[in-house]
Amino acid sequence: MKILVTGGAGFIGSHLCDKLLEYGNDVICVDNFFTGTKDNIIHLIDNPRFELIRHDITQPILLEVDHIYHFACPASPVHYQYNPVKTIKTSVMGTINMLGLAKRVKARILLASTSEVYGDPKIHPQTEDYWGNVNPIGIRSCYDEGKRVAETLMMDYHRQNKVDIKIVRIFNTYGPRMALNDGRVVSNFIIQALKGEDITVYGDGQQTRSFQFIDDLVDGVLKMMNKENFIGPVNIGNPNEFTMLELAEEILSITKSKSKIAFDPLPADDPTQRKPSIQLAKNTFGWKPRIQLKEGLHKTIDHFRDRLKIKEL
Repeated sequence: MKILVTGGAGFIGSHLCDKLLEYGNDVICVDNFFTGTKDNIIHLIDNPRFELIRHDITQPILLEVDHIYHFACPASPVHYQYNPVKTIKTSVMGTINMLGLAKRVKARILLASTSEVYGDPKIHPQTEDYWGNVNPIGIRSCYDEGKRVAETLMMDYHRQNKVDIKIVRIFNTYGPRMALNDGRVVSNFIIQALKGEDITVYGDGQQTRSFQFIDDLVDGVLKMMNKENFIGPVNIGNPNEFTMLELAEEILSITKSKSKIAFDPLPADDPTQRKPSIQLAKNTFGWKPRIQLKEGLHKTIDHFRDRLKIKEL
């Protein structure tokens, strides 16, 4: 197949490009390099089946493809709050452009939505039929509401124009190639631990997240894309739940770091709990995560150690 990956030079997009090429597809990676980096795809540049286009998807692009994996959007609070107008334009205008392309060439399109559509959830764990609890005027809403509108657009293009769509809601994902400056909790804690700096925990550290390793996510996304007669939305995440303090202590243990834990005030609209129900993914296309936190953290820490050139303690 000829496959387009928007945001293909990003953390998740680059791993997706790897796997799609491994299966013998032709892959077109489109990225404007706002948060993506050529370092993530440099190993693919000489692959004759791989093509890189620097392009901002808020502008239309004409391509002939069979499948579209729509992953372009800054996904960490540090980056999406840096230029919130640009963030919501990427989710809304970018999705309109990708849906227009899918409609024109009759391609199947998968949207990388997010667990952030659930906001600070009132039900636990979160199931796909939950409508969410999102602050529409908060500092995170450029991302949360942008993705909610992207889902709306997907459904409306499907109902009105019969576009072949898929929607996945991605929960916290970590692994090699995470941006060093993305401000997400796993990369923050690992970098601080490796550098011997205080580990910054927000609030009392009792808020929870569920962390899935990148390989599990890519596996789930591919299974969803290739599942017939099912459009979603579907949660893709690891249902094992950890407090921020438990995560910090696990990283301190693996890195053997002497870092201390420091507490800072909780940012506005930060969800207190986040855990997916993955029953729908299990029942529909037989997916569940295989890599648990300790194993995934070991692989991620080794990767960051290499990038930061920090020897093992």
